[in-house]
Amino acid sequence: MDITIWIIIIVVLILAGIILWILGYFNKIIRLENRIDNSWAQIDVQLKRRTDLIPNLMETVKGYMKHERETLESVTKARAGIMNAKTPQDSINADNMLTGALKTLFAVAESYPDLKANQNFLNLQDELTHTEDKIAYSRQHYNDSVLLYNNTIEVIPGRWVAGGMGKKPKDMLQIPEASREVPKVAF
Repeated sequence: MDITIWIIIIVVLILAGIILWILGYFNKIIRLENRIDNSWAQIDVQLKRRTDLIPNLMETVKGYMKHERETLESVTKARAGIMNAKTPQDSINADNMLTGALKTLFAVAESYPDLKANQNFLNLQDELTHTEDKIAYSRQHYNDSVLLYNNTIEVIPGRWVAGGMGKKPKDMLQIPEASREVPKVAF
């Protein structure tokens, strides 16, 4: 065989290897994006579950908290915000508002001994607590997925492939500044 044929074979093999490598990275980036979408869907499921529990909680609480209209309205308004959210950021903002409203509701409930002893209220409070834990875990999984995606598309050689695909880094879910404050405990 002529040396020219060997050179052509080597060049073709090198080009085939480069093409396969690019396709591998392309597919990896797509899989990571799908993982982020799935992570967001899990958060959305838990937010929906929580909004479904709220009407039952509100009905249980209404009879006891006749004078706490503002608290009840803030929970209702926050729940509507989640249900009407169009983007993940809208959902997160509404979720933060609902979390604050629920904290206020449960704090006010402490003033009503009969309500605190109501089994339905206690069950709903427990369900909401478990749902909050699931939301926190889902948020962590989402941020882990975003971190893996961002690392893949921001370092070389992934940056070259992602740039050709027009992919940009994604934002992680953040805690609002107001929630970062340490609660004050006074005795």
